[in-house]
This record gives sequence, structure tokens and C-alpha cells, in this order.
Amino acid sequence: MAIKTKSTRRRNIRYKIRKKIEGSANLPRLSVFRSNKCIYAQLIDDIAGHTLAASDSKSVSGTKTEAAKEAGKKIAEKAKAAGIENVVFDRSGYLYHGRIKAFAEGAREGGLKF
Repeated sequence: MAIKTKSTRRRNIRYKIRKKIEGSANLPRLSVFRSNKCIYAQLIDDIAGHTLAASDSKSVSGTKTEAAKEAGKKIAEKAKAAGIENVVFDRSGYLYHGRIKAFAEGAREGGLKF
């Protein structure tokens, strides 16, 4: 039996999630990537293959969790400016805990619905 690493486990979960959800122009996919320092997010129209808006936590000071929450608010503002209220949340295989949860809460506070 092969040993599963964190990256292979996350990749398998990500593939399962992507089979089930798809973004469109009316209901884009909110994709999140978490690095050791920052959190990055994109609103993606999978049908056309375009990124509608993007945000990150590079310029935000404070703890990583606070920065993730601010990045969520920032992507919500950009989505509102583009006329988007509803999105499909793609956590990219990360557990809904910590920075991912803070990001989602920040996006909801900013006015996004998912």
C-alpha cells in the first residue's frame, strides 16, 4: 500500500471537488490557494475559461488569519463591483478550518453568498 502524503491527499480531494462544482459567468467559482505566507483567491468562469476577479493577502498586515479575512472582504468588494453576488466556494482540498474558514467568513461579511 502506498503512503499518502499531504499533497497527494489534497490533490485527490481537489479532484473530487472539481468533479462536482463548476463556475459560470452568473455563478462563478471562488477558488482559494493557501501558501505558507499568503492566501490567494480567484473568481473563475469555467465555461469561458476566464478569471473575473482576483485577490490576495500580501498587502495586509496582522496575523495570517486576520489577513485571510481581509482578503475575503477584498474579493467580495471586487465581486460586487463586477455585479456578482452568488458564488460556488472551491476550497481546493484544504480543510474548512483556520485561514480558509476566516477567508470564507470575510467574503460572507463582504456580501457574497455561497
